[in-house]
Amino acid sequence: MGKKDAGATKLPVDQYRKQIGKQDYKKTKSVLKSTRLKAEAKKNSSIFRDAFLVIAAILLFVLCVYAFFYLNLSTEINLDVDTD
Repeated sequence: MGKKDAGATKLPVDQYRKQIGKQDYKKTKSVLKSTRLKAEAKKNSSIFRDAFLVIAAILLFVLCVYAFFYLNLSTEINLDVDTD
């Protein structure tokens, strides 16, 4: 008799989740499909954005190294020139 009474009481969280699930079924198929497509598009765009950021960071690093060497080598004084 104790098991039947224990199963009848539910946590408020479980009741809330069940209520949300019921509301999700009330949506039409077209709304559910558009929501799923938006989520997939967002997921795919984040991959491209991450790849773009990595490439941009590498290019910025190479540009900084190039600028460092260019500035150091272009301001070097020529000591081989004789001033007579």
